[in-house]
Amino acid sequence: MEDCTVAGFHIQAGTRLLVNLWKLQKDPRIWSDPLEFQPERFLTKHVDLDVRGQNFEFLPFGSGRRVCPGISFALEVVHLTLARLLHGFELGVVSDLPVDMTEVFRGDSPQSNPIGGHHCPKATFRALQLLSKHA
Repeated sequence: MEDCTVAGFHIQAGTRLLVNLWKLQKDPRIWSDPLEFQPERFLTKHVDLDVRGQNFEFLPFGSGRRVCPGISFALEVVHLTLARLLHGFELGVVSDLPVDMTEVFRGDSPQSNPIGGHHCPKATFRALQLLSKHA
């Protein structure tokens, strides 16, 4: 290893650098209204992002030697899990008030206020569960 310079900063050999993912994903130079919950942004402008750690503006699984080892499994299972939830449950929020997506740092959840949602099994899902128990 040897000393190097990154973005004008002198880095001594042996120094460990950590990527501040929160800062990268809240950067207004990359994301318009970065503090707003806008999932549709991934259907338009940022549709070609590679979540495997190659696009440094969005690193949900980390990057480099510290990348999540379960990334391939997670990307496959998330579709199945979401499909099963949407097929089997009616999902909703408790009130008609707008959902507050304000963030705080507590350690357990980045949201300052819980969403307050509810889920109810759909009749067809419940029937399939009962049938599978008696099969």
